[in-house]
This record gives sequence, C-alpha cells and structure tokens, in this order.
Amino acid sequence: MPRILKRSITITIIILLVWIIAAQSCMKFRISDGDAQKKFRDSGLVLKTITNKINGTHLHYAETGSDTLPTLLFVHGTPGSWEGFQNYLLNKELLKHYRIIAIDRPGFGYSDFGNAMNLEAQTTIISEWMNSIYNNRPVILIGHSLGGPLIVKLAAACPKYTKALLILAGSLDPADEKPEKWRPILFNTPLNLLVPGSLRPSNEELWYLKKDLVNMKGDYEKITCPVYIMHGTKDMLVNYSNVAYAKKMFTKADSVYITTLENENHFIVWTREKEIVELLLKIK
Repeated sequence: MPRILKRSITITIIILLVWIIAAQSCMKFRISDGDAQKKFRDSGLVLKTITNKINGTHLHYAETGSDTLPTLLFVHGTPGSWEGFQNYLLNKELLKHYRIIAIDRPGFGYSDFGNAMNLEAQTTIISEWMNSIYNNRPVILIGHSLGGPLIVKLAAACPKYTKALLILAGSLDPADEKPEKWRPILFNTPLNLLVPGSLRPSNEELWYLKKDLVNMKGDYEKITCPVYIMHGTKDMLVNYSNVAYAKKMFTKADSVYITTLENENHFIVWTREKEIVELLLKIK
C-alpha cells in the first residue's frame, strides 16, 4: 500500500475517533446542578435540583418557590432540558403566585441521558412522578414543541388537579409529521455513535412521534380544563397549521384560547417570554 494512502487512512481513522469521543460529550444542552444553584443564589433565590427514580427510570427536575402554592410545570421539547425555562424559575413575579418546576424529560438533561422513549412511556413515568409531588393545589402544564403533545397526555392521565394547559408551538398534528426514513438507520446502527449529544435521543423520539400523535387522539376527549395555545405564523419547525388541528381536537375542553404570533418563529419560549408570563399571571 502506498505510503500516502496509509497516511490518509490513518488520519481518517484518527479524525473519526476524535469525532466519536467529542460526540459523546458535546451538545447535551444541560447545566450542572452546582452551576445552576449558584446562578439562582446570585439572584437571591433557592433552586432545588432533585432526581427521583420512577419505575427504574431517573427523572431529574428543578424547582423554585413555595410548595404551598399552585404549580407551574414546564416540559421542554426536543432536544432540550429544564434549563431552557430557567428565566421562568427566576421570575419573582411568578414566584409570588406559583411553585415552579421544570423537568428533564426521560433521555435528556440528567434523566437517564440518551435513553429515548415514546410519549406513552414518558407519560407513564412523569404522571406517576406528578402524583408523588402533588401538593393539593392546582397544576398548570406548559409544554413547548414536543412537550406540547406530552402535556396533553399528562393532563389526560392526571385530570383531577390539572387546572389548565399552555401549549407553546406544540407539535400536535400527525399529518404535519413526516418521519424521515434515515432516522432509524442512525439509532439502530453504529452510526448512532457519530450523532452528537442530545441529538441522539431526539432523533429516535422524532421517529416515534407520528405514531405517538395518531395513538393519542383519545386523550383529547379527556381534556376538560381550559387550553391556551400560542404559536408563531412563521414557525419553520412546527407548522402553524397545528393550531387548527388543536381547535378541532379539544372538543371537551372548557375553552380554547388561541394567541397567534404574527411573523414569529418556533422559539417563542425565549422570544415571547413577557407575553407568556403575563398569560400565566392571568390564568392564576
């Protein structure tokens, strides 16, 4: 074998190994408990970070505020972690009225990172955990993107104390999901080692999502609380058409309130924080 070819193969193998090692440690979209707690202390607040074991699965979450108050429970999309909602946990106006909790969904953050689950399995774990932390006060569920359909399933599983749903750019319509055929090739083969960080579990659960959304149609009939929906008209990741689907499906809800955000994208959790906080204070 020519020396130059041997050298090229060696360099390629080294680059591949470096990438595999780097892929395991980057893009996890999470903050250490110690760093998060320090940030909250610097703002004059106490942050609790807790990991519970539910049916053999670790569920990690962050909490601020008094446990005598109603609860805001934030559920992130894919990928992500509780950290995406940290500004809400830091919001002192919200903390006058709510205990605020944000979770790492199974497979993300510090909840058994990398072990993806479909929505049904996630609902089983999170709803049991919700029962364990229930403080006899109402719960408002807030879900962004893939967290949108998950909070619908959670409300269907825990209807007695769910006061309202706030769906932010929620991916609800199965017709809007077109699962790319390359996704299982990644998570079912050694190629998965090349996918960085939380994109690995994200890739897998997005493959499950269309079937998950079809299977959850019966959950909508169990939702009787008010439902609030905020969605941008320029959302390139979750089409605005999901709003029409939601209005069609929530037939038993007390009411469905739609906030259309003109020319807004998918990332309204961060770009429209002011409006979201105002709505949560109104719901109380």
